[in-house]
Amino acid sequence: MDAMSPTDPTSLVDSVRIRMTGRAVDEAHRQATQLELLFDLTFVVAVAAVVAQLGHGVVDGHAVDSVGPFLQVFFAIWWAWMNFTWFASSYDTDDVPYRLLALLQMGGVLVLAAGVPAAFAGDYRAVTLGYLVMRVGLVVLWLRAAREDPQGRRTARRYAAGVSATEVAWLLRLLLAELGVLSGSALVVVFAALVVAELAVPVWAERSRGTSWHPHHIAERYALFTIILLGESVLAVSTGIADVLASGLRWSLVVVAGSGLVLLFALWWLYELEPSADGLSTRRGRSFLWGYGHYGVFAALAALGAGLEVAVRRAGTPDGLGAGYAVAVPAAVFLVLLWVSHSPVVPRSRVRPSTLLGAAVLVLLAPVAGAGAGPGVVVGLIATVAVAAVAVTVARPTGRSAPGRGRARY
Repeated sequence: MDAMSPTDPTSLVDSVRIRMTGRAVDEAHRQATQLELLFDLTFVVAVAAVVAQLGHGVVDGHAVDSVGPFLQVFFAIWWAWMNFTWFASSYDTDDVPYRLLALLQMGGVLVLAAGVPAAFAGDYRAVTLGYLVMRVGLVVLWLRAAREDPQGRRTARRYAAGVSATEVAWLLRLLLAELGVLSGSALVVVFAALVVAELAVPVWAERSRGTSWHPHHIAERYALFTIILLGESVLAVSTGIADVLASGLRWSLVVVAGSGLVLLFALWWLYELEPSADGLSTRRGRSFLWGYGHYGVFAALAALGAGLEVAVRRAGTPDGLGAGYAVAVPAAVFLVLLWVSHSPVVPRSRVRPSTLLGAAVLVLLAPVAGAGAGPGVVVGLIATVAVAAVAVTVARPTGRSAPGRGRARY
C-alpha cells in the first residue's frame, strides 16, 4: 500500500501533523514557501495603511506629529513579521496546525491594519489587539517546538516566556494609558523601554543554543519584504496620480512619477547587490545586527512611499523644498542604513560605504539645488544620484563570476 494512502490511518495522521524539529541550516533548495508569500500579503495591507497615514500627515502639514505614530506602528508590523520569519526558517513544518497558527497571525495583522488610522490619532487599542493576536499565535508555535524538539527545548521555552512577558507589558501599557496614568512623553519612554525588551528576547533566548535558521532562506525573505515595501511606494505614486488627474495630465506629474519609479528601481538594485546570504552563512553570530538593522532600512522605504505621494500631489507647484525633503530624507536614510545593517555580515561588500554615504549627502542636497524648480526636478535629481550609485558599483571590477549574485541561487 502507498505510504500516503488515505486508507492508512497512520500515514493520514503523519500528513496532517509532522513532528516539529529544527531544520538543517544547510538544507538544499530552501526558499520561501507559498504560505510565507500568502502571509506577506496581509502585511501589504498593514504597510499600505501606515504609508497612507504618514503621507496624509505630511500633505496636511503635520509631518512631525505623524513620525512618532509611524515609527511605533511600523515597529509592531516589522517585529511581528520578523519573528514569524525567523521561526519559520528554523521550524517550518507546513502541516495543518502550523498553517492554522499562521492563519491566526494573519488575522492579527489585518486587525492591526484596521487600527492604523486610529493609532495616528492617538488610539492604539486596535493595534495592540492585533499585535496580541499575532503574539499568541507565535507563543503557541514556540511551545509546540519546545514539546517536540528536545534539542531546542530550552531555547524555545525562553522564546515563549520572553514573548509572553513582553506582551503582558504591552497590555499593561495600554491599560495605564486608558486610565490616564501614562500620557505624553511617558508613553513614548515606556514604548522605547518595551522595544528594548522585545529586542532582548531573541538575544537571551539563543544564548543557550541558537536556532537552526537557514541563511539563504532568511536573505530571500528579507529581499521579498524589501520588494513589498518598494511596491507600496509604487502604489502611493499611483494613488497620488489618480487623485490629481482630475485636474488634467501635466508634464510635471509625468516627471515626478517617472523619476520616482527610476529611484525605486535603483534603490532595489543597490539592495540586491549586497551578498547577504553569503555573509549570514559565514557570520551567523552577527545576524542580530543585520536583522535588527533592517528596521531602519524597511521604515525608510515605507516613508519613501509617503514622500513620493507627497511629491506627486504637489507636482506643478514651486514647493520643491518641502516635497523634495519628504523624498530625500527617507532615501538618504535608506542609503546610510543599507551600509550600516549589512556591514556586520558583509565587511567587503561590493557596494562601497563611500558610494552609499556620498550618495546620501548628494540626495540631501538635491532639494536645495532644485528648490525653485518644483518637486519634479528634485525627485529627478535624487533618482539621478541613486542611478549613479548603481552605475559606479556595477562598473567596479569584481572577482565573482556572477557579480552581485551573493543572495542565493537554488
